[in-house]
Amino acid sequence: MANFYKDNPALKYQLTHPLMQKIVALKERDFADKDKYDYAPADVADALDSYDKVLEIIGEICGEVIAPNAEGVDHDGPQVVNNRVVYAPGTQQNHDTLAQAGLYGMSLPRRYGGLNFSMIPYVMAAELVSRADAGFANIWGLQDCAETIYEFASEDIKQEYLPRVCRGETCSMDLTEPDAGSDLQAVQLKATERDGQWYLNGVKRFITNGDAQIKLVLARSEEGTSDGRGLSYFVVDNKHDDRIKVRRIENKLGIKGSPTCELVFNNVPARLVGMRRMGLIKYVMSLMNGARLGVGAQSVGLSQAAYEEALAYARDRKQFGKAIIEFPAVFEMVSLIKAKLDASRALLYETTRCVDVYKAYEGIEQERKLTPEEKAEYKEYQKMADALTPMLKMFSSEYANQNAYDCIQVHGGSGFMKDYACERLYRDARILTIYEGTSQLQVVAAIRHVTTGTYLKRIREYEAMPCAEAFAPLRQRLAGMTALYEQAVARVTELKNGEYLDFCARRLVEMAGHILMGHLLVLDASRDDMFARSAAVYLNHGEAEVRKHAAFLEHIRPEDVELYKA
Repeated sequence: MANFYKDNPALKYQLTHPLMQKIVALKERDFADKDKYDYAPADVADALDSYDKVLEIIGEICGEVIAPNAEGVDHDGPQVVNNRVVYAPGTQQNHDTLAQAGLYGMSLPRRYGGLNFSMIPYVMAAELVSRADAGFANIWGLQDCAETIYEFASEDIKQEYLPRVCRGETCSMDLTEPDAGSDLQAVQLKATERDGQWYLNGVKRFITNGDAQIKLVLARSEEGTSDGRGLSYFVVDNKHDDRIKVRRIENKLGIKGSPTCELVFNNVPARLVGMRRMGLIKYVMSLMNGARLGVGAQSVGLSQAAYEEALAYARDRKQFGKAIIEFPAVFEMVSLIKAKLDASRALLYETTRCVDVYKAYEGIEQERKLTPEEKAEYKEYQKMADALTPMLKMFSSEYANQNAYDCIQVHGGSGFMKDYACERLYRDARILTIYEGTSQLQVVAAIRHVTTGTYLKRIREYEAMPCAEAFAPLRQRLAGMTALYEQAVARVTELKNGEYLDFCARRLVEMAGHILMGHLLVLDASRDDMFARSAAVYLNHGEAEVRKHAAFLEHIRPEDVELYKA
C-alpha cells in the first residue's frame, strides 16, 4: 500500500529535531490536558508518537485515495449548480475520507474538538496532501481560517465555529475583489450594521474554495473611508440560501479541482471578528503569514511529487541501451531537483519551528504573564518567523516551478502529454509564485531583514552551531559566500537610494536565502547522512548563484537602473 509519510524518511526526521522537545512542552502547557482527555499525551515522547501515528494515517490516505483521484479531479473539476459549487467526485471523496478520519482541526485545542498538535505535524500533513494533489491542498489548507477565529474572535464565535471546522466543514478567506487584488486597501464590499446585526453587500473575486461553509470576509465597515483603516473582518455562516451566489468558477490553468469563485453578497448576515477597523491591519496580515507558510508546504509537496516522477521515469526509460538516469545531463538534473527539494524543505520546517515557538508563547501570554526570559524568546522567534516566512514562500514556490519544469524535461516529449502526471504538476505549480503574495511582494517583505541584519545574525548563529568534520569544507565555502553577501549589502545600502535598493533587493534576498539554506542542509547532514549529497549539490548551485549576484551588484549603479525602465 502506498503511504506518502512512511516512504519519505526526510519527513519523520523533522520530528527528531532538538527543538521539538521545547515545542511540544510549550504547546501542551506541560501536559495539563492529560487528566481531562484520554487521547492527550502524558509527555513529549507520547506526543511525538501521536504525531507519528496520525501522519501515518494521513500518508496512507494521500497515497491510496487523494493521489489516485488527482487526474480525475483535474479532468472533471468543480461545477456551479443553482449558484452553488459542486465538487468533482474525487474531491468530495478526498474531503469525506479526511473528515471521517478526524483529521481536520489538527492544531486546534482539544476543548473545541481538535488534536492540539503543534504546527510541525500540521505542516507535514499539508505537504503530504500537496504531494498527492496540490489543488486539493487548497481546500484542506483553508482550515487555517480556524486559527484566525481562535486567535481573534470572541469566545461565543469560537464555540460556534471551531468544533464545526474540526468536524470537517470547509473554510474560505474572502479578500480579493475585481478592483482589489494585491492592493487590499481598495476593498469595497460593504458592511452595514442595523439593529446590532452586520450585513454584507458586494462582490468578491478569485476566492479559493469560495462556496465554503465558513467564510472569513474582509469588508469596508466605515463610511467615508478609502484605505485599510476602514476595513473590518467578519465571519459568515454560508447557509445554502440565495444570499451568497456563486456567479462563476474561474477556468484556470492548474489546481483545477480547487474552485476559484466570483461571489455576489446580498444582505448576508455576518459577525464581527475582533475589533472594527483592524481587519486588514491586524487580522488579515496574521492570516496571510499562515497562508504563506501553507504555500511553502504546498510547494515542497509538489516538488516532492516532481522528484518522484522524474526519478522513476529516468530509471525506467532506456535510450541507447541504458537507462537515461545514467547520462550526466539527466542525473545532474535529477540531483538538482532533489537538492532544491531538500533545501526548501529545510527552510519550511525551520520557519515552522519558529512559528511554533512564538505562537505557543502568544497563547501562554493569554493565560499568564510571561517571564522576562520568555518574553525575550517570544520576540526573538517572532522576529525570525517574520523574516523567514517571505523567504520561504519565494524560494519554495520558485523551486516548485523549476522542479516541475525539469521533471517534464526529464520525460522529454512524453512529458508534454497528458498521459504523465508531470504535465499536471507543471500547470499546478505555476500559481505558487503568484497567490498569497507574488515573489516580488515577498522580496518587499524580506528586504528589511537584509538591511537590518536579521538574516546575517541568523547566519552567524548557524556558523556557531557544531557540524560534522566531514562538512567543514562546505562551511568554509559558506563563509566565503557570506563575505560576498556582506560586501554587496554594504555597497547597496551605503548610497541611501530607495529606488536603487528596491532594484537590487531580489538579488540580496536570494543571496541570503542560498546561504541560510546551505547552512540548514549542512546541519541536517551532520545529524543524518541522508542529506549529505543534497548539501554538497546545493552548495555548488547556491555558491554559483551568490557569485553571479555579487558580480552583478558590484557593477550596477543607481544611474544604470534607468536602462531597465520601459
